[in-house]
Amino acid sequence: MNKSVLQNGDLLFMSDESDLSKAIIETTEKYSHVGIFFDGMFYHASRKRGVAKQKLEEYLSEEKHEIFIYRYPEIDAEIIKDRAEKYLGCQYNHSFYPDNGQFYCSQYIAEILPIFDVVPMKFGDGKKEISDYWKKYYEELGVPVPVGQPGTNPGQLAKSQKLHYIGKLD
Repeated sequence: MNKSVLQNGDLLFMSDESDLSKAIIETTEKYSHVGIFFDGMFYHASRKRGVAKQKLEEYLSEEKHEIFIYRYPEIDAEIIKDRAEKYLGCQYNHSFYPDNGQFYCSQYIAEILPIFDVVPMKFGDGKKEISDYWKKYYEELGVPVPVGQPGTNPGQLAKSQKLHYIGKLD
């Protein structure tokens, strides 16, 4: 699908080939990143930028992803855009712990568009409750793995019955 189909408030889900992306997908399935589209801009929380907005074209030229469009038909795009703007500049939540004033991608989306359930976080790989990737990740952070803490993830958000799948962005 062409970018011309995008509407304000569309959620863009994706994954990439990074180790973090693979670890997230292994735990949650299909998507490792999500952001929201308004007026040609992509609002998202990223490890590199924190909570930021950037021209969608710029984001697409920097990051190589397959992008999938989902739409919440009942969105009040003006209100949600105002909420999205409110958190610009916040730091990225590297620990994924809740309520620390920082945001990871799906946490940011769930904060500005409060239609999603919170779920207990998982860090397993199907064989272990905590995969080797996540053990090392949290050892480097110096904090315990937040298994069971309330949270969100991109794959879980995409499964919401409140969203409609629009298609793949070309």
